[in-house]
Amino acid sequence: MKTIIRTMFIAGAAVLAAGCGSNKEAKQAVVEVAEVTPTVAVAQVSKREVPQLATYTSTVQAYVKNNITPQTGGRIAAIKADIGDFVTEGQVLAEIDKAQLQQAQLQLANQEVELGRLRSLYEAGGLSKSDLEAVELQYNVTRTQVQNLLDNTVLRSPINGVVTARNYDVGDMCSVSAPIFTVEQIVPVKMLVGISESDYSKVKKGDSVELVADAVPGKTFYGKIRKIYPTIDPVTRTFIVEVVVENNYKTLRPGMFVRATVNFGNNNSVVIPDVAVVKQQGSGERFVYVLNEDGTVTYTKVTLGRRMGAEYEVLEGIEDGATIVTGGQIRLKDGMKVKVN
Repeated sequence: MKTIIRTMFIAGAAVLAAGCGSNKEAKQAVVEVAEVTPTVAVAQVSKREVPQLATYTSTVQAYVKNNITPQTGGRIAAIKADIGDFVTEGQVLAEIDKAQLQQAQLQLANQEVELGRLRSLYEAGGLSKSDLEAVELQYNVTRTQVQNLLDNTVLRSPINGVVTARNYDVGDMCSVSAPIFTVEQIVPVKMLVGISESDYSKVKKGDSVELVADAVPGKTFYGKIRKIYPTIDPVTRTFIVEVVVENNYKTLRPGMFVRATVNFGNNNSVVIPDVAVVKQQGSGERFVYVLNEDGTVTYTKVTLGRRMGAEYEVLEGIEDGATIVTGGQIRLKDGMKVKVN
């Protein structure tokens, strides 16, 4: 290491006080102070494609959730499914006591016979059109009631899904206040992800999203943005996007905690090692020492973007191809001459 040595004489020769009778002595002190040129490590930086990734947390939700409830109360005659069962669209889940249905069917049958008789009478001129229409109206009302009772006596699943709740047993009187079953569609599933409003213009339908779930370690899932909500939450300053994952193997289940990583595209940016970044005390500003051609360094403010492991994306402050200091910054000052290791 080359050193520049400057010798400074702090004390001169001691002076004897002749004729004073004093025995004081001044000791000569010679102090040598060495100023050393700092040695630093450097690296040349360059631009490259930087994925603009952001990770958010969310919860898995069923794509569709149906509560199976009859329109009118009644006694449950049969239960055809249980919690955890996978059911198909149209599959019978429960049956309600059919006494009301059978009574309405008998009434409909009687009205049908009577309507046929009155139509014959009308055609023979023995009945007015208005009287016939009144009987036809009553018949149609009863037929609608029968169909409604039929739909609410034999309860079927409206979707392909899994039974996630069963609130009654056989013999219970059910009511419209609580569903007999809850069926949830989990192929596919969806997540509602809150994204910062600053990224609103970067998001579009069809964008890919990468997801990981704590409950399924070591596996990555992929989904797409299906919906973008049109408003911003004024409290959180975020907007909601709906992410849909096909989930063909039924691995993701409603309620699971997930981390969703959204890719907003790529930037062509300078990338620097994180060890090169110096934080200014008392502020949130970041600086980097840039090596000049004359061997001096310049204390340069930088604006950082994404962090990628042990590297930072630089948005402003460093030019492509610049040489920056990556080690030995602690002894440096702006404009100081350095030696490269």
